[in-house]
Amino acid sequence: MSCDEAGSSRSPALDSGRRGPMIPADRLPEKTTSSLDLLDGIRVIDLTSSVAGPYAGQMLGDLGADVIKVETPGRGDDCRSWGPPFLDGESLWFLSVNRNKRSVAFDIASDEGHETLLGLVAGADVVLVNTTLRIQRKLRIDHATLSAVRPDLVHVSITGFGMSGARADMPCYDLIAEGISSVMDMTGELDGPPQKVGTPAADLLAGEDAALAAIAALFRRTRTGQGAAVDVSLVSSMTRFMAPRLMPHLGSGDAWTRSGGRDSVIAVYQAFDTADDPITLGLGNDAIWKRFWHALGDPETGSDPRFATNAMRREHRPEIVARIADILRTKPSAHWLALFAETRIPSGPINRLDQVGEDADLIEQGFLYSFDRDGTRFPQVGLGIAFDGHSEGATRPPPRLGEHTREVLGKP
Repeated sequence: MSCDEAGSSRSPALDSGRRGPMIPADRLPEKTTSSLDLLDGIRVIDLTSSVAGPYAGQMLGDLGADVIKVETPGRGDDCRSWGPPFLDGESLWFLSVNRNKRSVAFDIASDEGHETLLGLVAGADVVLVNTTLRIQRKLRIDHATLSAVRPDLVHVSITGFGMSGARADMPCYDLIAEGISSVMDMTGELDGPPQKVGTPAADLLAGEDAALAAIAALFRRTRTGQGAAVDVSLVSSMTRFMAPRLMPHLGSGDAWTRSGGRDSVIAVYQAFDTADDPITLGLGNDAIWKRFWHALGDPETGSDPRFATNAMRREHRPEIVARIADILRTKPSAHWLALFAETRIPSGPINRLDQVGEDADLIEQGFLYSFDRDGTRFPQVGLGIAFDGHSEGATRPPPRLGEHTREVLGKP
């Protein structure tokens, strides 16, 4: 993820202080539940910045690990400057991927800082880094160096292209990985330009992969005592995300093209206009196909032998889509969504961000919530995974730069 994608860079100090008007976060419930304990006793040293690495650290922290975020004094994580918008002097991009961590600030490139880092690593289980191998070696944070002080260390590298190969030393951001993986070529309308996904998808997927890999390596360590050098790349994570598109090409030679809000495999799987707002509709199997036409009061179409299978419906897709489109335009979206909910037809609204932020179910589930820090409500988007009915706790809001240096290092 680059600063260009996040917005123009500007000092957080320009927006520091609580704004007067109410913001959506003020309406979110405050979460006060205790932390999950799945990774209790595991310490993670997070040396990463931007999105992918911090997201991995946040996931591990959500699961109960003690995550220590090491940042450069005075500047910190690159993402701290990504804005506007800022909230109470903090970048909201930064706030989205850094909860449940403690921040310490020292220069890991200096000899003194390196010794401090080695002291932390000696008592840690996992280290997260997001620089190429050449830079890791220069900073002395590579697996060989750090595992010398902690032989069973799980060392997780998150890079653009992986730790080996012709592109291993090349810089990479989410945008570049989305282009290389073909997701941009497969996103958007056929007659329009390639489109980036509307969130840093490669960053977030690679961050999830890094957290998953760290946990898997820790699980093996409980059996063997062996550490691990984990290699995660944005390009690999994003390309694996494309497997349902890439595999059909590899197995058939067909060159698939982007199809906008319409799926090119399932015969009816797209957005439709209604009398007011558009909705999505997915008729993914034969039973749903028949149930859909029963709901519309036209069971004859549902049982028409010409449309008996998905393959047959694909042959007649233009005719089918045109017919459904004519019907759905006759009534507003609320009518159709209520009908389809009652008859269990996969459908939904196409929400704006403000509508997602007011989703009653997501708020009730504790997925959207807030932290209170000195009178400012900081919004959070939750882990979304429950264990025994309980998801991540609200132990620590995203930290200020160096907030926990004295606490962690015992130094002034």
